[in-house]
Amino acid sequence: MDTTYYDHGTPAERWERAHLFFDAKDYAAAARVLGGLLEEVPEQTGPRLLLARAYYHSAQLGRAESELRVIVERDPVEHYARLMLGRTLERQGRQEEAESHLRIASALAGDFEQV
Repeated sequence: MDTTYYDHGTPAERWERAHLFFDAKDYAAAARVLGGLLEEVPEQTGPRLLLARAYYHSAQLGRAESELRVIVERDPVEHYARLMLGRTLERQGRQEEAESHLRIASALAGDFEQV
């Protein structure tokens, strides 16, 4: 498979290209660009989170879950990753496991339930 287009350019250019694909709802192409980008900058949260979102929207839920777990492990208070992880687990029928992540995400966002 020729991946030249997906791997071409600086990291900033590929980040922009990934966003263009994502915004156009071409999640598979966005994931291809982001996969290569993450090999160069594995510590950055932004590309990993966008990759997880691309996987989620293309129903690659196991891959989305893996990327989200990396983010949450590195940054336990990253509330959007927690929310996405909860939603990803819900889509996989793992409601009980999802609930804890959704509660944490809600608390981190300041959405406390009224008692």
